Amino acid sequence: MSEVNFSARAYCKMMLHAAKYPHLAVNGLLLGAKGGSDQQKVLDAVPLFHQCLHVSPMAEIALIQVEAKAAKEGMQVLGYYAAAENFYDNSLERAPGARIADKVAENVTGAVFAVIDNRAVSINMRYPALKVWQSKEGRWTKVGKCSVEDSKNTFDAVSSLLQRGAMKELNDFDNYLDNTDNDWSNDHLNRDLRQILSMY
Repeated sequence: MSEVNFSARAYCKMMLHAAKYPHLAVNGLLLGAKGGSDQQKVLDAVPLFHQCLHVSPMAEIALIQVEAKAAKEGMQVLGYYAAAENFYDNSLERAPGARIADKVAENVTGAVFAVIDNRAVSINMRYPALKVWQSKEGRWTKVGKCSVEDSKNTFDAVSSLLQRGAMKELNDFDNYLDNTDNDWSNDHLNRDLRQILSMY
């Protein structure tokens, strides 16, 4: 049975990205250790877009930059995440920008595709607000188990971050394209997350 585990950092950043643009679809890349398997560990998430979520020259540029930065940190692009604009669209078929996920799956064994379950995103989360698929033999297969590292404390940290409006501090690649001072790698937020998560 396949299993995908999300680090606290990756999960927090995905939820903040969806919360920053609740009226729009969003997407991003998932990073993990090199070497795919049935049991994948997603270590980080890189928010990409909230405007045009499809394969485009901007998506290609983003992929190149993210891959280069991930390689420096001993990671690789492991998958893709998306949240639909419509509150009720929480399925793989309705996920925006699925062609980017297919492109990742061409190059990564056991690539992961996570769809944020809009209905489960709340200030009092009790279970992962994600639906997850994994690439197997050229098809996306529903994952048997999806878990979040130190889930209770991670959910409490996400609640605290949402309440204080931390989603405004998150930059996606669209923000970077608008102003290159906006750091798409969110190093500032990674430091804050480390500090906040250590309190739980």
